[in-house]
Amino acid sequence: MAIAVLNFFLLHAAPGDPAVVLAGEAGAADEQMIAQLRERFGLDQPLYVQLGKYIAGIVQLDLGYSFRQGAPVIDLIAERLPATLLLTLTAFVISLSAGIALGVAAAARVGKVSDSLLTTLALLFYATPLYWLALMAVLVFSVWLGWLPGFGYETVGAGYGGFARAWDILKHLILPALTLGLFFMAVYMRMTRASMLEVSTADFVKTAKAKGLSGAVIRRRHILRNAILPVVTLAGLQAGQLVGGAVLTETVFAWPGIGRLMFESLAARDYNTILGVFLVSAAMVILFNIVTDIVYRIVDPRIGAKV
Repeated sequence: MAIAVLNFFLLHAAPGDPAVVLAGEAGAADEQMIAQLRERFGLDQPLYVQLGKYIAGIVQLDLGYSFRQGAPVIDLIAERLPATLLLTLTAFVISLSAGIALGVAAAARVGKVSDSLLTTLALLFYATPLYWLALMAVLVFSVWLGWLPGFGYETVGAGYGGFARAWDILKHLILPALTLGLFFMAVYMRMTRASMLEVSTADFVKTAKAKGLSGAVIRRRHILRNAILPVVTLAGLQAGQLVGGAVLTETVFAWPGIGRLMFESLAARDYNTILGVFLVSAAMVILFNIVTDIVYRIVDPRIGAKV
């Protein structure tokens, strides 16, 4: 509830009046029209009254009405949330699995040319702006090479069904998911590499080497199992940031998720929709943190053990 109140005041502190935007789009931006719109949507009421109605609506699972799109906010979010979850979860799986794999590879070849190459690529992806990377992906793989579709969730008007529709959605998903996942993949790779190099100097690793275990077994059973713990922690903390990154990604790739919905609502000063997206995004971050705690207990059973 505190998050909802904070979002409410931050949004209303921003400049702009949705009534002026709507009146301008209608071609009748006179004072009378603006006053009528403000009264119709309750924008003429004191701020504390608007806040009270907003909180009461949240308690009843009512996020308000989108005056810009002419539909209940909860319906708009429910319609677009599956696309965002598909994008963010795919990007998360790609970034975490590829980041850990590349981090292990770099740590196993520390000081060699391949290690330097992987580290350089990670730094490059980490420093590259997300929107520029998305635009370049569209330009190269969609416009120049024609390998993958650059925009949308699926082919409009194709009428696919079953496996054909799933394959069409997958092709549209590849570019935005890879673009969104590359930044986080670079973070996880660097963290895995650094953590593995630190754990490799521990006494239990030296003991495993003295027993004559192979390097692959030592890395998998002893080093990686302990080095992956801080990576899981970081992944859980950054999982919620994928939703923020999805705003840019969904806008560039015209992906019909809540990130693009928020961008459109910001341009239209659609307060109720923006507040609804903020609230759902905050709930997703909290959910990711809870899942991280559960996964952490699975990865390291000592956390849940009784002393």
